[in-house]
Amino acid sequence: LLALLLAGYFYTNVKAASPGNERMIFLMNEIEKGARAFLRQEYSWVSIFVAVMAILIGILIAPVASLTYIIGAVLSATAGYAGMTVATMANARTANAAQDGPGKALPIAFRGGAVMGFSVAGLALGGLALVYIIFVLVAKVDDAFEVVTAYGLGASSIALFSRVGGGIYTKAADVGADLVGKVEAGIPEDDPRNPATIADNVGDNVGDVAGMGADLFESYAGSIIAPISLVAFALGLTAEDASVSTNMSLLLFPLAIAFAGMLTSILGSFLVRGGESTDSRALSRALHLGTNVAML
Repeated sequence: LLALLLAGYFYTNVKAASPGNERMIFLMNEIEKGARAFLRQEYSWVSIFVAVMAILIGILIAPVASLTYIIGAVLSATAGYAGMTVATMANARTANAAQDGPGKALPIAFRGGAVMGFSVAGLALGGLALVYIIFVLVAKVDDAFEVVTAYGLGASSIALFSRVGGGIYTKAADVGADLVGKVEAGIPEDDPRNPATIADNVGDNVGDVAGMGADLFESYAGSIIAPISLVAFALGLTAEDASVSTNMSLLLFPLAIAFAGMLTSILGSFLVRGGESTDSRALSRALHLGTNVAML
């Protein structure tokens, strides 16, 4: 919850920055519209796959497993969409702030990326914790740990389509824009005079932002679910056994590590400041300060 609140704070912080002149706003809006249209179409097809998989999981594993599968898929898609939304908004604001120096642009760019980072971590960890508490500790459903694993499978389903599908679109738009711009028209790469540049930037947002967000969600959730499932299956634990203090400490240890890492990341994010410096090494030190503090 704290990570999601911080993501909301960074979102309002980025939104409050000036988006620049009319040309910047126009390009930002065009990229945003294209990215939203692509994700809307992609998610409409993915939802069919998710629905079919949910039915199969409900039949083959357990009806409640289909519910956690859908929860994982929805949260993964939400994390990617949130990252894409703030990325398109932060692009123009970062470019506008860069006119006053890289030190002004760094905080906006960092906070724009931090929105997706904390959204991914907050939704993945929060969703997994709720699934574990409700279905393992409270309801004590049959096949409880298979139900928890289904949450990760839902996240993986969205990551598969978002990362691969978005990546194909990204590369196709990139190659097409470069061929038309540099080879045929003789203008520089990513020149705004090339209409295909809009498609290229749309691809960067849907593949490298929304797709990566879903991919990170799946990896993050999977890294927590895997040790929980291994302990449960290796020891032959059931939902009834999860309440025993010795077993509980083993099962909750991965969640505790993730929670501690999130707290240190939140602390480190407040240490990244741009300042007035134009020295790239000073800006690099400012960026790495937060990272190093989080690691320690």
